[in-house]
Amino acid sequence: MRHVEDRVVHVAPTTFSHVVDLTHRLTPDFPSFFGKAFEVETRAGRDESDFLLLRLSYVEHVGTHFDAPLHFSKDGASIDEIPIEKLVCSLAVIDVREKVARNDDYRLGIGDLERFEARNGRIPDGACVAMLSGWQEHLGTDRFLNKDSAAALHFPGFHEDAAEFLIHERRVHGIAVDTMSLDIGATTASPVHKLWLPSGRYGIENVANLALLPPVGATLIAGAPKFQGMTGGPGRVIALC
Repeated sequence: MRHVEDRVVHVAPTTFSHVVDLTHRLTPDFPSFFGKAFEVETRAGRDESDFLLLRLSYVEHVGTHFDAPLHFSKDGASIDEIPIEKLVCSLAVIDVREKVARNDDYRLGIGDLERFEARNGRIPDGACVAMLSGWQEHLGTDRFLNKDSAAALHFPGFHEDAAEFLIHERRVHGIAVDTMSLDIGATTASPVHKLWLPSGRYGIENVANLALLPPVGATLIAGAPKFQGMTGGPGRVIALC
């Protein structure tokens, strides 16, 4: 039983033997669409005080972070309005590493979802579906953003047909990627964002360590921030398995 302000949310008991951190350490030079990932100002230093107090400044969408529906929908829920029961859920990990090795712009599509379900059973109701592309291996190199000579980015993401399928044919709460964006890097039109977030679902980007998880059976604990009215933000994401 979990108390949530004036509500009580009932969840099924979960047993686990491993805790996997799905969150990257956020450093000022972590790859970002917005320059430095964050800046630090000392508000109280130990030379003047008995304690250290720092002020952080950052754009919401940096590091391992959440996209709330409000990010791409003016009437969508802000990050503090996502029901907590949607942030503790089953995790389905879809491995597309072999395809991404042949195509930096690979998009996880309906065929990948069908093959996953043929091997692992139907994606559970209320799950978060994660793309394991192996892109984490490029973090710390220019390959992570993978800019070409025209400054276009090249990394994998979801296909809009997979987003449509998960919206209309499955009861899924969220999707997650181990890259910078739910969409492939080469697009500036953000078709997956424009489908997924206005449907009332959330996304998680720059997820770490998905390769340590089984395809099914892990429980996601998605520690989204709770800033009023915000479109997303960095959080702590873990899995139990």
